[in-house]
Amino acid sequence: MKSSTICKEWLDSLPPTQGYLKNEQSIGREFLLEKGMPSKKDEAWRLSNFNKLNSFLSLPTIIDSEDIKSEFKSIFPEKDENRERIIINPNKNPILNINLPNGIEKLSNREIEENLGQIVKSTNIKNDISVCLNQLTSLELLALKVKRNFNHSLEIVIPSIEEKSISTRIFLLIEEGAKLDLLQIFIGNNNSAQNHLIEIKLESKVELTHGLISLGEEKDSSSICTLAVEQSEKSKYSLHSIHHGWDYARFEPRIIQSKGEASTMIKGLQVTKSKEQIATHSLIRFEGPNGKLDQLQKAVASEHSHCIFNGSIEVPQKAQKTEASQLSRNLLLSKRARIDTKPELEIVADDVRCTHGATVSQLQDEELFYLLSRGIDNKHANSLLLKGYYDEVISSFPKSAKKWNFIEKLIQDIKK
Repeated sequence: MKSSTICKEWLDSLPPTQGYLKNEQSIGREFLLEKGMPSKKDEAWRLSNFNKLNSFLSLPTIIDSEDIKSEFKSIFPEKDENRERIIINPNKNPILNINLPNGIEKLSNREIEENLGQIVKSTNIKNDISVCLNQLTSLELLALKVKRNFNHSLEIVIPSIEEKSISTRIFLLIEEGAKLDLLQIFIGNNNSAQNHLIEIKLESKVELTHGLISLGEEKDSSSICTLAVEQSEKSKYSLHSIHHGWDYARFEPRIIQSKGEASTMIKGLQVTKSKEQIATHSLIRFEGPNGKLDQLQKAVASEHSHCIFNGSIEVPQKAQKTEASQLSRNLLLSKRARIDTKPELEIVADDVRCTHGATVSQLQDEELFYLLSRGIDNKHANSLLLKGYYDEVISSFPKSAKKWNFIEKLIQDIKK
């Protein structure tokens, strides 16, 4: 079936626009009707597996159902005492077990109107299908304000529902001087789909450490996630992400340093097996001087799987004295696996220090031989080498993240 036909049938299956995101839903649906789904002619989508994308659209979207709190309760590890947890329920009542600590409150309607969608618009992505797919299906919004001088930890968990597609939308406004340790966990289910749109606005002198663990876990699960971050001057933003186990996943982090003099660190890891495809398309734009970026993207592909990384850095004339480093490091564990990596630097400013690099390699035979010669069997030797490769990203996550057992999943699911 043609993509355009699937797209039309999917739009027809959606409920009428409704709720306080009604206008956003209308904008998304009109955009998709006008532009249609992406094709191989769209540079940002040309490597995508469109059969998997069409399967993503074929699942029915959650509209309303019974509270399924009890169904989720048993699969979550116990949270730390010093970390608040929010569970986003993809049903009629979107938030379960919400217990906001002092210093975090819900945004007012006026604040939502002033901010919602502004960061996404500033990224100027041509034919922005990822955002459109979320706009036209999201019925609820989690919009929070982190108050000045706040210093605490927050965990947001988003599970899937078997044979259903869910959409979630989050907006965080972090006020001047606040410090937040944010951990987000996305969990797949059998034949399920997730679509996330996350906007985060950092005022001056904010420090945000952001961990994102995205685990498909089950068969035929899909995920599309757009993360849009705006940094004011003297803010610090660290993003550490892991994507694993999805049959199809697309992650789009977009970070704008709106006034310069900000610092960004990104460490990402994507691991694929079987016939999975996981892609990361990042955009970092400097809109002022003295900005800093340190980006490392790692990928491991085995069997017949496919990893994609497209990293764009934009340094206009006004972004003098920018310092940016981007490195893509990749491991191929099978001759049948595939890794595509494409760094893009658009530099107009003339007083900058920008570097980029990309490598694709295999596990080193010398290192493997060293471990085997000391009595370690082949399976455990490979596991140790992979753990060492993952550690550069994994070590940046808070200790509480280990409760989700993602390290064991990364090792066990890979076959050399």
